[in-house]
Amino acid sequence: MKKVYLNTAVNISAQDTFDQEGFLNETKELSGKTITANYPNYKHYITPANLRRMAEAVKMGVTAATQALKNMAITQPDAIITGTGMGCIDDTEKFLNAIISNSEQFLTPTSFIQSTHNTVGAQIALNLKCKAYNNTYSQASVSFEWALMDAQVLLQQGEAENVLVGGYEELGKEIVTYRRMMEDADSLGIQVPFGEGATFFIVSSEKTENSIELMDIEVWSKISTTSIQDNIMRFLEKNTLQLSEIDALIVGRNGDVFDHYYNLTADLFENITQLHYKHLSGEFYTASSFGLWTAYEILSRQEIPKALIFKGETKSNKHTILLYNQFKGRDHSFILLKR
Repeated sequence: MKKVYLNTAVNISAQDTFDQEGFLNETKELSGKTITANYPNYKHYITPANLRRMAEAVKMGVTAATQALKNMAITQPDAIITGTGMGCIDDTEKFLNAIISNSEQFLTPTSFIQSTHNTVGAQIALNLKCKAYNNTYSQASVSFEWALMDAQVLLQQGEAENVLVGGYEELGKEIVTYRRMMEDADSLGIQVPFGEGATFFIVSSEKTENSIELMDIEVWSKISTTSIQDNIMRFLEKNTLQLSEIDALIVGRNGDVFDHYYNLTADLFENITQLHYKHLSGEFYTASSFGLWTAYEILSRQEIPKALIFKGETKSNKHTILLYNQFKGRDHSFILLKR
């Protein structure tokens, strides 16, 4: 079976991450209930006429995807796969508010059409005139992971060589208030703001000088606290790895009551560098794509920014990283990367 590699990664987030020169050299502290992304200059990537009609998620997604393709000098990917929990929620809000204010009459379909979850993938394809496989996954906090797994299968089966894979989310204007109520954010103790961002990767079956191998990925709907350590051990054994061979563990801590899953995981990796990232990105459904971006950059640059360190000393050589993410005790994902 063919190996799968991450060949480039582009990230738009609350931090200054779009600039490829630095790697979290300077970070800003996130506060409040929401945090917007640090938007790049879209005019370098999108024509003004199109820019006016695009939702923020589309702007971020198209820009990050365009830069990822540019990094690899790829004009036509063999597939475009995206993951998002909420899609273009701002246009959804506009359409629903129009329904209410107009008593369900005389509605224009524009906002509804632009609100669909596959809008970003479709817009990227339209810009590239790409008629290849195009799919979008919307499975809450594992939306990005399913997109990545889809790309992995395509590459391993030889149906593609270069796949554009991304995760994106936008804040919207009203949904965060409702989502905080639905997620019971205050009583759960979520300590990071709800955020937004877009991260795109070129995932390939061809190895390059800067390639990072995607060794394996697994998603679990439910795992009990009593079995989380066993699941991780089985995942490592499946990939013929020992605990001592993991150079860094990256987890999605957000300060809520379900962080005890990460505490149990940390007990296994007591002598290993432990990192976290949601205090830098904010909490959103595809925040794990930000976590994967940090892992890719760590392995590529062989450095770990102080802002990511939760516990432990950093090794001089970093070859293997395990990412673990979950939300509210559900939708657990393990991603294993190797340099």
